[in-house]
Amino acid sequence: MSQRLASQAQSTQMNHLGFLKCLENFNDSIRELDRITKRTTGKTQANAIKTVNEILERIDQLGDKAVIEYTLRFDGFSPEPLLIPEKLLQESWNKTPKSLQLALQTAKKRIEDFHNLEIPKDISLKGHYGETLSRRWLPVEKAGIYIPGGRAAYPSTVLMNAIPALVAGVKEILMMSPGNQKGEINQTVLAAAYITGIKKVFRIGGAQAIGALAYGTESIAKVDVITGPGNLYVTLAKKLVYGKVGIDSLAGPSEVLIIADKSAKVSHVAADMLAQSEHDPLASAILITTEKNLAEKLPNEINRQLKNHPRAEICKQSLSNWGVIIICKDLESCLKLSDHFAPEHLELLTENPKDLAKYIKNAGAIFIGPWSPEAVGDYLAGPNHTLPTSGTARFSGALGVETFMKNTSIIEFSEDAFNINSDSVIELAKSEGLYSHGQSIHIRSANSDS
Repeated sequence: MSQRLASQAQSTQMNHLGFLKCLENFNDSIRELDRITKRTTGKTQANAIKTVNEILERIDQLGDKAVIEYTLRFDGFSPEPLLIPEKLLQESWNKTPKSLQLALQTAKKRIEDFHNLEIPKDISLKGHYGETLSRRWLPVEKAGIYIPGGRAAYPSTVLMNAIPALVAGVKEILMMSPGNQKGEINQTVLAAAYITGIKKVFRIGGAQAIGALAYGTESIAKVDVITGPGNLYVTLAKKLVYGKVGIDSLAGPSEVLIIADKSAKVSHVAADMLAQSEHDPLASAILITTEKNLAEKLPNEINRQLKNHPRAEICKQSLSNWGVIIICKDLESCLKLSDHFAPEHLELLTENPKDLAKYIKNAGAIFIGPWSPEAVGDYLAGPNHTLPTSGTARFSGALGVETFMKNTSIIEFSEDAFNINSDSVIELAKSEGLYSHGQSIHIRSANSDS
């Protein structure tokens, strides 16, 4: 190793504290955050795209037959009938324990209250010469929501996807969710569908569910917008059908970034990192702190909380591969690293979190102070929990009412307004070399002989 490389290696200051990587060098931290951002790209994605393309093509050509074949192949059951009987939705609600019913109703009310404030307003501008310029918002007619299955059940995702669609005024919602090997969908997921008023639930998952919603089949109507998170195959399917339908986003594995100073409790930080890592082996939990003492205590606290943890293996895989502790000299450096990463969830466990939040540019959601753990946002705070991941918070935001709406511009010129502006339109058309654009103005002009 050359002297230069040896020097670089020494400056890295990387230690393995249990299964968590710890960094102190700013540039090394940037590289590590970039590595985490790219955790689902590369060869894995390239191979998956081939499979997804094949699935989508067969769904488009064969409809229900292909949906049934792929469900049998990937999920181990034949989904016939595809549609879950509506009475089963009500039965699922009736069988739900009262305490859980109350929790679902509380979440539903809070999510509705917040999303009702998101309804966009029509706008109209009266010009000086009689012209009227407007923008009108309307809901799409049909929406498809995808609710993951597999490692966990997500009734909260039902609420977070269905409620903004209903607030927007969508007439029909089709819900897709994979069944277990018996073809059953989690009871609480069905209960959540019931209280939001969803009547059509199909026990279909994976890329085949996205294809069915995008192209339509004999049993499944084509929708206008598809929302909801899923695995790599679901996400790639959404990417490939975009343009035939609208989508919310291309959701990657979930992530939390915590900025903490000396005021943060190590037990809170550990619990919040585990809350993220238990989602998925690809989930990422990151601590950026000014306190070396907190960084040193954290691995032992995580190990303590992992004792008898029902999802300990998933947490360990996630933290070992995608977890990191970064020690910074000051909060300004913490903010720079956070904005570079643009986290899905950002927790501020600092002495003055409200002041710190003012300087954040890139984050899907910001959780301020010790009493706002990310879990409250997952379930019932009110704002949507479907958020941009993998750095996309640099240019996008949460799923919301507008996801299920479209706007139309309405332009009405009076004759006076037309005549006053006609010369300018003609000049602009000439500059672009578009003869008929200018001619369509000239032929109407007060100065025209026609």
